[in-house]
Amino acid sequence: MFSVRQKREIADKVQQVLRETKHPELPKGEIKFTLHVTGAEDWSWADIRNNGAVLSPGMNPHNELQDKRP
Repeated sequence: MFSVRQKREIADKVQQVLRETKHPELPKGEIKFTLHVTGAEDWSWADIRNNGAVLSPGMNPHNELQDKRP
């Protein structure tokens, strides 16, 4: 559903929002999370994890072509 670049960008922003809560139970380092996004169709979905959890992301050519930003 999203390109690798978009997933990494979203993960960075989620990490930032979580960190801004200043919740005392959050780890000092990277926060581990999984975000599931459901698309408009049954086959359209994405699982986004914190960037540290995905060292070598696989690419879906269809999703990469959908990303119109350079």
